[in-house]
Amino acid sequence: MVETRIAPRYRVTKAAKIEHGGDKIGCVIRDISATGAAIEISDLVRVPREFTLIIPEDRLKLRCRVVWRKEYRIGVAFD
Repeated sequence: MVETRIAPRYRVTKAAKIEHGGDKIGCVIRDISATGAAIEISDLVRVPREFTLIIPEDRLKLRCRVVWRKEYRIGVAFD
């Protein structure tokens, strides 16, 4: 299979939070690159199309938009 992504993704297991409208939802980042990430979450219904991803370990807050959804995972692109 040929890799077609702009930036290479790296497998990780990082605790993070999805923040939107004052609410914060816990999640786990499963892979990440300079342009996006795959995030595992238990309740996809509550995830808005656009949100801020908070990664406390790295002291990052990244604006994201959802580009795909699949069961308990979502793919996001960083804005």
